[in-house]
Amino acid sequence: MDKEMLRQAALLHPEDVFPPFDIIMQRHGFDTVCTFAEQLGGFTVHIPVLRNMFAGCIVKQLDKEFKGGNYADLSKRYGFSERHLRRMLGKP
Repeated sequence: MDKEMLRQAALLHPEDVFPPFDIIMQRHGFDTVCTFAEQLGGFTVHIPVLRNMFAGCIVKQLDKEFKGGNYADLSKRYGFSERHLRRMLGKP
């Protein structure tokens, strides 16, 4: 099917675009949805919650900022309990 025909149909009937791509199309446009479909179509994709998506990045940042005893400061800044912070940093 011609991509321009798909664009016209999707823009005329956005409520019938397959979820969650209806939301993505509303916020980022038809071309973005097409890119998702072209690159990931046919795969099962799990989209984690935001915090989990960037967990590895956060751990590296925590390692960089950890000074040996600043658990309370890091806990406030990143919104983790001190206990969870210790687990993330691999500290007892």
